[in-house]
Amino acid sequence: MIMALSEEVNKLAKYLMVSDIPRSVAYTLVYIKDKGEITSVEIERETGLRQPEVSIAMQWLRRKGWIVKRNMKKEGKGRPIHGYKLSKDFNEILEEIINDREKKIEEINNTINQLKTFQK
Repeated sequence: MIMALSEEVNKLAKYLMVSDIPRSVAYTLVYIKDKGEITSVEIERETGLRQPEVSIAMQWLRRKGWIVKRNMKKEGKGRPIHGYKLSKDFNEILEEIINDREKKIEEINNTINQLKTFQK
């Protein structure tokens, strides 16, 4: 259950999901886009995502090279705290997503054209 996010943020997240971005990644990305460094606890609290969803989203985003992770000091015991922030401008990330979608469209069109050559 996603809460506390504006209509525009929810709309952007939905477009990202249609673009083959996993749900938890989409909501994490739109939440972090206008922030500086944040923790996974903040993401959980503000998006309504559960801890495992945020953890998987962060791994996905790190593999894409879209966020960086920093170990933060923590008092006492418990899970270590990590700070996360975008590694590049959000518009650059959107451009990568758009380029990926355009390549997918091109592949689909090529496949359609190849299939048409088999029509009698």
